[in-house]
Amino acid sequence: MKETTKDTMNHTIRNVFIVALFTVCGGWLGIWLNNATDNTMPPLQSLGALVWLTTPAFSGFLFRAFGGDGWKDSGFGLNLPPGWKWYLLALLIYPLASLLTFGLAALFGIVSADGFAAQGFDAYLSAVGMIFIGSLMKNFFEEFAWRSYLTPRLEAAGVRPLVNHIIVGILWWSWHLPYYYYYLDRATLESAITTSIPVFLGLAIIVQIPTAILFGELRLLSKSTWTVFLLHQMINAISLPLLINGFIEVNGPLAPVFTPTNEGLIVSALFGLAGWMLMKYRLKNNKIM
Repeated sequence: MKETTKDTMNHTIRNVFIVALFTVCGGWLGIWLNNATDNTMPPLQSLGALVWLTTPAFSGFLFRAFGGDGWKDSGFGLNLPPGWKWYLLALLIYPLASLLTFGLAALFGIVSADGFAAQGFDAYLSAVGMIFIGSLMKNFFEEFAWRSYLTPRLEAAGVRPLVNHIIVGILWWSWHLPYYYYYLDRATLESAITTSIPVFLGLAIIVQIPTAILFGELRLLSKSTWTVFLLHQMINAISLPLLINGFIEVNGPLAPVFTPTNEGLIVSALFGLAGWMLMKYRLKNNKIM
């Protein structure tokens, strides 16, 4: 029996490693594909971008369907009504973290919201709605790679929770690198960040890990990937227009700390704290059960 358990563990780790390899390499493979086919489309609308976006999720789907992982812990179900409180958390946690950070930034004179006065709140809501709809496919493939496959499969392999989320966070960050380097329009990227691109990429991994803790624990507690899909949607839809569309302006050397978007260090710290509390709650309940 012990040997069977060990074999299953090794099998799971092997599959996770292969999916991780596809995750890291898929975007660069897409860039090579675009160059090899003399792509003339905008990078984000190219075949290479499709390869980058879908490779992690599809590789996980294949291992679940044909590699022996199965679908039991995929989180495809909604888990409603029992999991309603996790959906509520997914809806509220980013707006609350963003408002708190904005309040602190305003207190120190780091942020200006003149863009809301100039453009109107209706314009902001319109931008939120457009981004919410526009990011549906992207976030489906992201969350059904990271939180539908990697997080529960690492847990099945016996990886400790914090290590699990750190691994997923690093892979998540590495998957974004070709996106920032090639696929995303440079002017759009520069309008969405408060520092230089090299500094942004360095800070991104610091931000990604506490975010991965929150996302991973919400996924494991809710037993559904749709909760983190909703959370991801809320973050993108609410945060992206703030800087890209000029509704707020964050100035000074402390801008990366106090920006109320999910790239801000305070927001990510709040995410990490919330994730840590969820992890303690989950582990405590598991012991009781």
